[in-house]
Amino acid sequence: MTRRIVLALVGALVLATVGIGYGVLAAARQPSTPVAAANALNLTGARIMFRSTAPDSKGHLALVAKDDPGGPRSVSALTCLRVYAAGGTGTCLRQDGALTTFQIAILDKNLNVQKAIPLVGVPNRTRVSGDGRLVAWTVFVAGDSYNHGRFSTRSGLIDLSSQDMIDSLEFLSVTLDGHPYTAPDLNFWGITFAADDNTFYATMSTAGHRYLVQGDIAAKSVHTIAENVECPSLSPDGKRIAFKSAIDGNPAKGWRLTVLDLASGTRTPLAETRTVDDQPAWLDPTTIAYAVPRGPADSDIWSVPANGSGSPQLLIPHAESPAALS
Repeated sequence: MTRRIVLALVGALVLATVGIGYGVLAAARQPSTPVAAANALNLTGARIMFRSTAPDSKGHLALVAKDDPGGPRSVSALTCLRVYAAGGTGTCLRQDGALTTFQIAILDKNLNVQKAIPLVGVPNRTRVSGDGRLVAWTVFVAGDSYNHGRFSTRSGLIDLSSQDMIDSLEFLSVTLDGHPYTAPDLNFWGITFAADDNTFYATMSTAGHRYLVQGDIAAKSVHTIAENVECPSLSPDGKRIAFKSAIDGNPAKGWRLTVLDLASGTRTPLAETRTVDDQPAWLDPTTIAYAVPRGPADSDIWSVPANGSGSPQLLIPHAESPAALS
């Protein structure tokens, strides 16, 4: 989680920059992608939304046709650090105006900001439930005494229908390996939602271990179901989790994209063998998308089959944070 660019934090958080620690080389720099007409900007149709890293649109929310992902992109005026969308709801994790603080901007289907929630920390992950009702975020924070000056994470979510919000998953009751568990070093990140608008999955770390947890919003609880699962992404059928798995259980060695079958527990390493420090996204029931850096502050979105076959394919150059619209 700590291998992403961390922007400046103010006050007790102490603004700092964390360099990108990806140990990979991507394809050589390509020319900027043509920009399509701005009137195509909405969250409808078979398209992919993403954050552009191209020189002429760096940081802007953008969209491309799903059947022509390398083609012309429609670029929004919105600038974001992370984006996601589903069910006609979009999210944009961004700087809060001219201040060095941050917020999650919740967007309608026409990319108008409907709600902005202040974030106490540097934005890192965001997800939306399939029907657009639930929105989640993860941020980096500093200052936790147990963490000796390193960055920790906080994850929260909101129900847009009821406006009920969980500021941090750390407030929920935790069951670890079947037993109630409390600890000061609990960290959560990478929320992903099931179709029932109550169940979610996320990563929880404690005592040097990282777990996949299943959460219950109504019961305000989470319980562990697997170890060495980070940044989960639930498949459209709700039966599989795509995630990054620390090689030999050690994040210092990098991560391997993997798919977990929730019923059987079977893990399938994907054909992408480069280290991937990202929360993968499902383009469709058989394909995973993810970002691989090509250099400082620049990335490409790649895709790979979800069953372990095939080989990685460049999907969208100069892009990151993909979300497939339907």
